[in-house]
Amino acid sequence: MKLILASGSPRRKQLLAGLDIPFEVRLLSGIDENYPAELPAHDVALYCASKKAQAYIPTLADDELLITADTVVVLPSATPGGHARVLGKPRDEAEAEAMLAELSGRTHQVITGVCLTTTGRQRRFDVTTDVTFARLTPEQIHYYVSQYHPMDKAGAYGVQEWIGYVAVSDMHGSFFNVMGLPVQRIYQELQAMNYEL
Repeated sequence: MKLILASGSPRRKQLLAGLDIPFEVRLLSGIDENYPAELPAHDVALYCASKKAQAYIPTLADDELLITADTVVVLPSATPGGHARVLGKPRDEAEAEAMLAELSGRTHQVITGVCLTTTGRQRRFDVTTDVTFARLTPEQIHYYVSQYHPMDKAGAYGVQEWIGYVAVSDMHGSFFNVMGLPVQRIYQELQAMNYEL
C-alpha cells in the first residue's frame, strides 16, 4: 500500500517523515471544513478529519492508504455547567492575541482527529493532550504573535516555537499531538491494519 498524507502542513510532513515510512502528499482545494454549531467541542477534530477523508475517497486507488487529520484546541468553560469552546486558527493578529490571553494560566486540550482510509475500510480515532500554560503578560503575547505570526495554527500557537518554551508549564499526553500529528498512535494503527512498515 502507498501512504498518502492529505495535508500541506510542514509540521505534519516533518512528523510523518520521522516514522521512516515513504509517503506522498496529496492536496485538494475547496474542502469545506465547517462543523455543526451544536457538535460537542471534543468531537470537532474527528468530525473534520472524517469530512476531509470523504472528499479524498474518489481520488484513492485500491493500493493507497490515506491519512487525514484535524487539530483543534479546546478550552474548558470557566464557569460550572458552561460549554467548552473550540479555538481554531485565528483570523488575524488581534484574534491570535485574544486566544493566547484566554489560554494564559489555564489548562486546555489539544485534540487531533485522524482517519486512516482505503477504498475498502477506515480507522478513525482521536488523541487528546492536556496542556497547561503559565501566566503570560500582554507584552509576551504581543511579542510572540508579532514575531511568529501563528495564524495557521489552532489556538494561535506552535508548541515547538518560542511560546512553547516560555508558556508550557505542564503537559499530559503526546507532545507530537500538540504539534499536529499523533505519530506514535498512527504507527500503532497502521500496524493493526497490517500495513507493511
